[in-house]
Amino acid sequence: MRRVVFNQKGGVGKTTILCNLAAISASRGLKTLVVDLDAQCNASQYLLSSGDLQAAAGTADFFEDSLARGKSKRTLDEFITPSPFENLSVMAAHPDLEEIRVKLEARQKIYKLAGALEKLEGFDAMYIDTPPALNFYSRSALIAATNCLIPFDCDDFARQALYTLFDNIEEIREDHNEGLIIDGIVVNQFQTQAKLPARVITELREEGFPLIDTQITSSVRVKESHDASVPLIHGAGSHKLTQQFVALYDELAKAATRKKK
Repeated sequence: MRRVVFNQKGGVGKTTILCNLAAISASRGLKTLVVDLDAQCNASQYLLSSGDLQAAAGTADFFEDSLARGKSKRTLDEFITPSPFENLSVMAAHPDLEEIRVKLEARQKIYKLAGALEKLEGFDAMYIDTPPALNFYSRSALIAATNCLIPFDCDDFARQALYTLFDNIEEIREDHNEGLIIDGIVVNQFQTQAKLPARVITELREEGFPLIDTQITSSVRVKESHDASVPLIHGAGSHKLTQQFVALYDELAKAATRKKK
């Protein structure tokens, strides 16, 4: 399974959801890899110590290597760094990703990541983090992925963006990745007492959007988890928010099992 968590709108909790799902996957005994394609490096900073992050080769190096003349001698394993958490590794991002994007587009390297991840052995699950934009890296991720999870924060602007988002994903699926499965829309930062989120969710269901049953609420625990660089399953295992992420993970796993049958 290679899951991309993607939304073109920023601030919807994409990286937080991805890192916590990956950490839960690893805690269940699955060899798990996080691939960070966002030049902001948020996923990498969340899961790696500052020392490991500074020393790590990662996605920028991988793509730079793909631009080199002649056949590369470096294997994908050389761009992967073990995290402090058992079974969890990271292909770290770097700000240089933005600088080399134009070169990658010009050299038509859009399938490079998909080919490399398909050949990579030793991992049971992969989670791909993307920038909040439909650019070379997010397209590469959608082409490389088997599954796509869409975070949504019940904002009217975010709702309007969903229509474009689904159109873009469908175009990529038709042209490049027919097997891509849309896991559904996960509502993040849900406010249980507010009327607007409940109304928006009801209307989206009526329009036929695939909303996931599990919802993620807001909590200061998220910022504390980011500051400590410790995913919630390791730093606050019994907290309500952590259990919501566990429920989301289990719901996605059950859906995948049903589809296999």
